[in-house]
Amino acid sequence: MAEQGDERRFGEYVVVRRHGYVAELALDRPKAMNAVSTDMARSIAAACAHLGADRDARVTVVTSTHERAFCVGADLKERNSFTDADLMRQRPLARAAYTGVLELPMPTIAAVHGFALGGGFELALSCDLIVADATAVVGLPEVSVGVIPGGGGTQLLPRRVGAARAAELIFTARRLAAAEARELGLVDDLVPEGRDRVEALALAARIAANSPVGLRAAKRALRLGHGLDLRTGLEVEDAAWRSVAFSGDRAEGVAAFNEKRTPQWPGE
Repeated sequence: MAEQGDERRFGEYVVVRRHGYVAELALDRPKAMNAVSTDMARSIAAACAHLGADRDARVTVVTSTHERAFCVGADLKERNSFTDADLMRQRPLARAAYTGVLELPMPTIAAVHGFALGGGFELALSCDLIVADATAVVGLPEVSVGVIPGGGGTQLLPRRVGAARAAELIFTARRLAAAEARELGLVDDLVPEGRDRVEALALAARIAANSPVGLRAAKRALRLGHGLDLRTGLEVEDAAWRSVAFSGDRAEGVAAFNEKRTPQWPGE
């Protein structure tokens, strides 16, 4: 297990910190409100590749170092100078950043305050859970600048709020304040101003107390089974169950329960 406070930087704009079994991926481009440039996209993807290979990381929390924003989306100032060829060259790098977060094998939580717009909100949507504070403003305004959500928004938002609600939000490009976002299910937990990171890390610590093998298998079953017919979904669940049924974590969990003690998960 990494020591408390362990820190590693990926490029100029992303920092990964460790809080015991909880990893924190901090977006750290404050001068641009964490707008996702080509370099930042590359850094997010690299940080996710590192975390994906870290068997000791049981939960990842995505945070922001900017006081007034989680992430304002793509760096449109950078894109303003792009040729069509530049934009096409950037596309796989941008996709790798969003997919990197989406495909992290452990449970993920976004800690959102201030603006989470466009690609910024898509980074949050790529997480399993979103904790937002009272200052949060979220939305997918891409059609207002002539594109569409391209970091997973057209697929992830309807999975949260349904097809018609997602269509309304994407077609109107409107921004939602924290209370409405919580009411409509765009975020999961609404916390007081300034508490998003603290509460997300606390939630992550509660989750991380559970079996890492069980957590990753449960995430696979949830993700792979979503949208399938019930019979097929139950087969996905059965495959995930079989992957943990004979694990060291299962043996330890049963032993700890019977011995009335806290499990010491082997993580295998």
